[in-house]
Amino acid sequence: MSFSSKVKEELSRQLSRARHCQIAEIAAIISLCGRIQISEYDRFCIKIHTENAAVARKYFTLLQKTFNINTDVSIRQGMGVRRNRVYTVGIRRHQDALRVLRAAKLIGHHGEIEENLSLAQNVVILQNCCRRAFIRGAFLAAGSISDPEKFYHFEIACAAKAKAIQLQSLISSFDLDARIVQRKKYYVVYIKEGSQIVDILNVMEATVSLMELENIRILKEMRGSVNRKVNCETANIHKTVSAAVRQVEDIITIRDKIGFDGLPENLKEIARLRLERPEATLKELGEALDPPVGKSGVNHRLRKLGSLAEKLRDGGSGTEA
Repeated sequence: MSFSSKVKEELSRQLSRARHCQIAEIAAIISLCGRIQISEYDRFCIKIHTENAAVARKYFTLLQKTFNINTDVSIRQGMGVRRNRVYTVGIRRHQDALRVLRAAKLIGHHGEIEENLSLAQNVVILQNCCRRAFIRGAFLAAGSISDPEKFYHFEIACAAKAKAIQLQSLISSFDLDARIVQRKKYYVVYIKEGSQIVDILNVMEATVSLMELENIRILKEMRGSVNRKVNCETANIHKTVSAAVRQVEDIITIRDKIGFDGLPENLKEIARLRLERPEATLKELGEALDPPVGKSGVNHRLRKLGSLAEKLRDGGSGTEA
């Protein structure tokens, strides 16, 4: 089961105690994956279509608990490439459909369906708990979360821009940075930052999935931190080794061309020590001198030897040392 499916399975088993929150969640599900059929006699019928059994089960339960409505449930094989099962939950009785639409504020005072099934009034989502329920219902109906082991991405697809803006505003009310992008015929409300996806799971009250995501984030951050330290240490080792090899080559050039006898005592001492200990760090070389010398002092002497070797390679006598 994918991580997204696990989140939906957890949310599908969560039922708000307050009726107003149940209505807000129903409103979101109908708004995002619902269809309203109107007969020639102006009789309403509501249907929601979903490929997720958990969503169908949640919607069925909400309608039964909130309105005590009997619904029709059907399953058919999809026609697409994946041929997934499609679950349909329908409210066929006109009076039942009307009750639900009015409670969810998806219908106007004069019985007109709001454009794109957007909320006619914000009264459904005035309270903080109802906004949580609406976002939860929207995610169940048309949302997904990527596998956090690979990357972080949370999204809810909306059929209309106005609906996406409304959903973005609701998510932003929890101090979350939700953005909108158009993808083919849909307007997608998305969040990409890991910590903010943790927060949106908290908003939807998916506590088990939240903890799983947090554990994955902690492990990924630890691995990233270790990798950065290893890379840094590897780079430092490579730099140190390259410098030591270059210093040894410079000293050998000096020895072979003019010898050490004409060098000042401090340069002669560090040259012989570097040849004896090519793997030593500057600090270790400095501690081996008598008297000991700091890293900057050792580096200064080796740089003077490097300059001398360069002059000798260019044909100079090196007597300036």
